[in-house]
Amino acid sequence: MQEQEKKELAARLAKGIKTEKDLSDFSAELMKLVVETALGAEMEAHLGYAKHDPAGHHSGNSRNGFSRKTLKGSHGEVEIVTPRDRNGSFEPQLVGKGQTRLTQFDEQILALYARGMSTRDIVSAFQEMYGAQVSANLVSRVTEAVIEQVEAWQNRALDEVYPIVFLDCVVLKVRQERRMVNKSMYLALGINTEGEKELLGLWLAETEGAKFWLSVLTELQNRGVKEIFIACVDGLSGFPDAIEAAFPHTRVQLCMVHMVRNSVRYVSWKDRKALCRDLRQIYHSASAEQAEAQLAAFEAAWGERYPSIGPIWRRHWAQVIPLFDYPPEIRKVTYTTNAIESLNSVIRKATKNRRVFPSDASAMKVVFLAVQSASKRWTRPIQNWKAAMHRFEIEHGERIRGVQG
Repeated sequence: MQEQEKKELAARLAKGIKTEKDLSDFSAELMKLVVETALGAEMEAHLGYAKHDPAGHHSGNSRNGFSRKTLKGSHGEVEIVTPRDRNGSFEPQLVGKGQTRLTQFDEQILALYARGMSTRDIVSAFQEMYGAQVSANLVSRVTEAVIEQVEAWQNRALDEVYPIVFLDCVVLKVRQERRMVNKSMYLALGINTEGEKELLGLWLAETEGAKFWLSVLTELQNRGVKEIFIACVDGLSGFPDAIEAAFPHTRVQLCMVHMVRNSVRYVSWKDRKALCRDLRQIYHSASAEQAEAQLAAFEAAWGERYPSIGPIWRRHWAQVIPLFDYPPEIRKVTYTTNAIESLNSVIRKATKNRRVFPSDASAMKVVFLAVQSASKRWTRPIQNWKAAMHRFEIEHGERIRGVQG
């Protein structure tokens, strides 16, 4: 149909629409017409001949009336008829047998669930937006199907090499045995050799600890990961040892965001801006020597007022300075941790309306759907990644070739 013909058709159809209800009724009738026409075309393709075509005589199969069903979707509810064949071999694709909702309907339920809305909230939202009666049981069935997706995704094969992997966790409240407990949602976010972000997995456990992280890293190995060049982590005690046990050649880089957060935990609001500016001078230094000089200058300026901050940095200095062995394009990726922080932001936004999750499965579904939605925007590689990868190939060429065989 040409553009002008489309405009003329739209103008003719719009003549009878005077109110919002007219538009809603028209949308439902149009949906009914489109679906029934498409099902008729499917039946014709299945039988191999058109309705009333003499070619169908003695063909071994023929049309056999219709079945009625109520179809639910963004249009509300509308009754349609679906064609049947005499042999019972017709399997419609658009609206399958037993299906009462269009896929778009399920997708909207999952999108609302991913935003942290409860089952009850979703039922109310569909009533308000579409006038559609959606049961809590229906919403539960749709979201339960996500668990199968999570299991398949969690067990998928991974690349052999991830130059950078961020390891972090987000704390959620989950109901367990009639009590509310804090649980850690463990995250492993990889940057692959193309510079693209990829969430490698999600794990939920009651406490964050190096022992559990070791089990996470072992799982990554079992799923195909052989080399990680840099692991960016928080300051959890024993974390570097866990990484070394699983990936002995991986360099551990402490997350500067976590370091700064730990440093300013007890700093007054009036001092935070100036103090953070001076901390930034440490990890923005050109070399490890300059960074240590900046740390000494920081202690001289702030040590009397906040004597605990300098020792925090010195205690973890061995995991702070690895970033200075790399050029700016790699250093910026590791010390800014924008990748993992943006992911954490997505998860917190999706979970903030859920004061307590009723189960582990509920927490996993919400986080998984939120991440899947966010990952659709991960279409561009990390800035200046080609230069970063060139450096990795020079420094770790033997490890890359060893993996590639």
